[in-house]
Amino acid sequence: MLRQRSSTPWWRSPLQRTNAFAIVGSILFCAILQPHRIPGMVLLDTSPNWFLIWVVAWSAKRLPWQGLTAGIALGFIQDALTAAQPTHALSLGIAGFLTSSLDKQRLIAEDFISTLLLVFIMALLVETIFAGQLAIGGDWELADIWVNLQRAALSSAIISSLWTPLLYVPLNYWWDRFNARMDP
Repeated sequence: MLRQRSSTPWWRSPLQRTNAFAIVGSILFCAILQPHRIPGMVLLDTSPNWFLIWVVAWSAKRLPWQGLTAGIALGFIQDALTAAQPTHALSLGIAGFLTSSLDKQRLIAEDFISTLLLVFIMALLVETIFAGQLAIGGDWELADIWVNLQRAALSSAIISSLWTPLLYVPLNYWWDRFNARMDP
């Protein structure tokens, strides 16, 4: 039996509009939290990397190109909020691609602890790529970059993984319910 395609565009379905609102709203939430140093959310003057947490949450159940696209898009948003040189799009794009490329059945298995570990590892990777861009740019001394990388990468990884549940749990819950309702 052939299934007839609906003639209504995707944005007319209330569930799909709600999903688009959840995606845009959660990105705006990240954009609001990213530049702020809220007491209790800071470790060694480093706050959580909210865009990285969002990219990992998004990419965990998506295709590699979707993770890459989300990472690049959120990287450009982060560049707009901070300095555009060096770019955050490269590091977040790589993090999104690698997260979505993982064998989900073996490595992630949708376990909450493994998601925290994944955010921890990706935060280390993102900070290392960012430091590499600073080193290539030539404006910084390599010794200064190395000292700052050690402090920034570890504190960012710790604080980002600790605050991951605030964003990951509701988004993962919503996307599971949305996908269950969209599949016939």
